[in-house]
Amino acid sequence: MNSTVQEVLGFVKENDVKFIRLGFCDIFGTQKSIQIMASELEYAFENGISFDAHAIIGFRDIVHSDLLLFPDPVTMVVLPWRPGPGRVMRFFCDIRNPDGSVFSKDCRFVLKRVVERAQKMGYSCKMGAECEFYLFKLDENGKRTTPLDNGGYLDIAPLDKGQDIRREICLTLEEMGIQPETSLHEYGPGQNEIGFKFSDALECADNLQTFKTVVKTIAARNGLDASFKPKPLAKAAGNALHINLSLAKDGVNVFKNAKDGHSKIAESFIAGILAKTPEITLFLNPIENSYERFGEFEAPKYVSWSHQNRSQLVRIPAAIAEKVRMELRSPDTALNPYIAFALILSAGLDGIENKLPLPPAVDADLYTADESITKSLTPLPNSFEKSMSLAAHSAFAKGVLGDELFAQYVGNVAEWGQWIEL
Repeated sequence: MNSTVQEVLGFVKENDVKFIRLGFCDIFGTQKSIQIMASELEYAFENGISFDAHAIIGFRDIVHSDLLLFPDPVTMVVLPWRPGPGRVMRFFCDIRNPDGSVFSKDCRFVLKRVVERAQKMGYSCKMGAECEFYLFKLDENGKRTTPLDNGGYLDIAPLDKGQDIRREICLTLEEMGIQPETSLHEYGPGQNEIGFKFSDALECADNLQTFKTVVKTIAARNGLDASFKPKPLAKAAGNALHINLSLAKDGVNVFKNAKDGHSKIAESFIAGILAKTPEITLFLNPIENSYERFGEFEAPKYVSWSHQNRSQLVRIPAAIAEKVRMELRSPDTALNPYIAFALILSAGLDGIENKLPLPPAVDADLYTADESITKSLTPLPNSFEKSMSLAAHSAFAKGVLGDELFAQYVGNVAEWGQWIEL
């Protein structure tokens, strides 16, 4: 909803909105919020709302602990599960220092900066996320027990017991202005996937954060728990976050069907992402559990690409016209979308600027391929430790994120991964 501040304030008065949630996330994507009364919203737009940044991991020390949240009016949405009287509205916020300057570890601002870089180069990027999650039953103490069902890929009821919950999630997302495109039962028992429509990179990241909240909320309302852990079950498929990207120049998609031949811009964009993926894997797969997913159940193992082939890191799905795109298959559902999208898009833009050549497609099943094929391929880091080492030495990642955010992320991600509940 593209609203001005005055339009937002008018909507609040006319629609019995009493409570405002000011949302943001920490450097790892963990969602946070402060709730204010609607009467304070105009003040928040003008002056910001203070919070204790020392209490947010990786933000600030106790000596300089104040930061301010400024609601972004275009992210206004009413929470459908909190009806009137006294409706609740949510905004995502920009984070600023007390002097009004941008907070260097505001991940949303980092992505905004990369989007602006793309625009200055004459490109607009569209992103779409296909997000997987598991639904678990709960015991009398509210702890996860067994998956909701024993269904498999594209199964229907009665094997698929999650269809009504997915329906409720999709309807709720629509009420909030997010357009789901697909909804299905995935490979794992109790595993589901919902994909939503392409949008610009910042909106896609915002939508993904909203999506996770909606899924968790609807699952809880149905007496279940939704898990975004990358590998919740050792012998079942992991939770992927497949990221689809297209790039437009002068309003025309640079990606084309295989029969039409790829544009050099699209090839260099893909080549840039392939080249940087190993050193940014920590930001796409940020916990130890992430590395249990690679190399099976259609999760990639090598840096490679091909058309349609789901054993690759990057594939070009079968599509036509504006839907032709690339799909990055390594990220998982534990990532911070603002940081991940910023790094992925920056890698592609670097590829264009440097006119990187696209390596040959690997048209083979890489789960069964002979060593004669795989020996020439760069493997993805197969452990959290290897991924951490590559990231710590990445001048590229540091350049995109900035020194302070980069240092705090790399310095704290291991600890965060030990206690976070996904």
